[in-house]
Amino acid sequence: MERKLLEQLSQLTPIEHRQQQTHQFIEDLDAAAIDQQAQLRTLTDYFFNSQDIYISRHNRYADYPEHTHTFLEINYVLKGIAHEVVDQQSVTLHTGDLILLDSGSTHSIQALGDHDLLINILFRTKNISLELLNDLRHSDNILYDFLVSHITGDQSHPQNYLVFNQHPNHQVQTTLNRIIEEYYQHHEFANSIIKAYLSALIVQLIREYPLNRVSQANKPQQLAMQLLTDITTNYRTINLTQLAHKYNYNRNYLSNLFKTEVGKTFSTVVTQQRLIQAHLLLASTSLPISQIMRRVGLTNKTFFYQKYQAYYHTTPQKDR
Repeated sequence: MERKLLEQLSQLTPIEHRQQQTHQFIEDLDAAAIDQQAQLRTLTDYFFNSQDIYISRHNRYADYPEHTHTFLEINYVLKGIAHEVVDQQSVTLHTGDLILLDSGSTHSIQALGDHDLLINILFRTKNISLELLNDLRHSDNILYDFLVSHITGDQSHPQNYLVFNQHPNHQVQTTLNRIIEEYYQHHEFANSIIKAYLSALIVQLIREYPLNRVSQANKPQQLAMQLLTDITTNYRTINLTQLAHKYNYNRNYLSNLFKTEVGKTFSTVVTQQRLIQAHLLLASTSLPISQIMRRVGLTNKTFFYQKYQAYYHTTPQKDR
């Protein structure tokens, strides 16, 4: 990592100055980032209002309370050591180590010291390329199962977190450092580059850490993954009738299976995929919004604006 950025990340924040004196946790999040109705401290999708992947450097000198979140999270030890308790299990991470936490897992972090730097990388299911997972489906790796279970909503998967210790060839650490550099240096197209690096990171973790899978995905889960891949590829015109014919299933059966395995209706996921593509076109082209709607398969302007606002918590005009 560039020395200048490393020095920047090592500097004390105002909250750290206060925590260094009292060793008591000081709230550093907006109230909207925390689910006020939940009994356990729960972090929400607030972090993704204006970006696909959110990165922060963990504040030092005070224990961070037990919490959970609605997204996937990577804790990466850039420097030093970090002690966490994840789902009531003690985990110690050293320089170069990382832990991948599923949504719903609970964890707390013991106070970091002067020379410790812990980076939090937050992302969601839609940042994981389904085409990528489809390419990796034959890998005998628990990380693949972990990600597929998250996407399909499989609550029976035994792993809520995975720990990856520093690898001798450093490729994983290099990619993580590139992600952090892109995020903090604010270069043009940084968001797109970070998403590309995230896909590369997943492949590298599967390749460099051959963790054997515990069990194969069951047939309904495999079919749900195929349907999700079909949606990603043909989101503009896809419908359940086509897929029922393609896979030789009853349409209602396929609809119920999809809802059971994914946790969302087929139409909801199709709409979300169209919104993701619209979001990309808004950010990367100067096409009129009406033309973008047609390109992604949406024709009702009111429906588009309502769903876009609900999904991204902003308007198409603001994203442009």
